[in-house]
Amino acid sequence: MKVSMFITCVSDAIYPRVGETMMRLLARYGILLEFPSIQTCCGQPAYNSGYWEEAKTAAKTILTAFNDSDFVVSPSGSCTYMIHHYSELFKDEPEWLIEAQELQRKTFEFSQFLVNVLGVKDVGARFPHKVTYHPSCHGSRLLGIKSEPLDLLNHVKELEFVPLPFSEDCCGFGGTFAIKMPDISGAMVTEKVDHLKESEAEVLVGLDMACLMNIAGNLRYRNEPVRVMHLAELLYEGVMKA
Repeated sequence: MKVSMFITCVSDAIYPRVGETMMRLLARYGILLEFPSIQTCCGQPAYNSGYWEEAKTAAKTILTAFNDSDFVVSPSGSCTYMIHHYSELFKDEPEWLIEAQELQRKTFEFSQFLVNVLGVKDVGARFPHKVTYHPSCHGSRLLGIKSEPLDLLNHVKELEFVPLPFSEDCCGFGGTFAIKMPDISGAMVTEKVDHLKESEAEVLVGLDMACLMNIAGNLRYRNEPVRVMHLAELLYEGVMKA
C-alpha cells in the first residue's frame, strides 16, 4: 500500500524531527512513507478566519498531492481534522467533493494509524522517565482520539505515567485565537503549565506541535526544566534506548 506523510506547516518549518521520527518508526513495520513535494498548508488558518476561497485554494493542492495515496498519516490532530472540513468547503463542487470525502476516509493522525490501522501498541521502546500527556482539543474532541496514545505510552518499558490535572483544558493556542486574544491565550497556557508543574512530570508528551510549542514557550519563559516532546519523538527515542 502507498502511505504518504502529511507533514503540516509547524512540523515542517519548525519541528522537522517529528516527521523524521514518524517516518523511521513506521519503517520498522514495512511502511515506507511517500512525501508528495507539492503539499502545502491545509488551509486551516484561512478557514478559521473566514477566508474560505483562499482555504479552498490550499485544499485543492492537498487533494491533488494525496490523490493516489492509499493512506495519509499526519503528526497533527488539528490539521488532520481540517481535512474533514473540506466536504463543507466543496459542498457545491461535486467533483472536488468526492475527492474531499475520499481523502477524509484515508487520512489518520499518527497514533490512530499506528494503533487502529497497523494494530501496533508496543513499539519495543524503553523510556525511564516520569511522563504526562496533554490531549490537544482537535485530536481528542473532534477526531475522537482517546486511548490510542495512552495505549502506546503504557507499553513503553520503565516509563512512569502520571496524570495531568485538568488535562482536557485547552492550552490556549487555538491558532489565530492566540493572535486575536493574546491575553486570554496567555492566561490559559499559564494555567496549563501550573497544572503540569503539579504533576511533577519530567516530560510532557502530545500529538500536536502547535499546542506543544505554546506550552514549551511558557515553560521556557518561566525557566521550568520540563521537556516537551511529540509522541513520535518519545517512541523513537525509546526504541533507540531499548
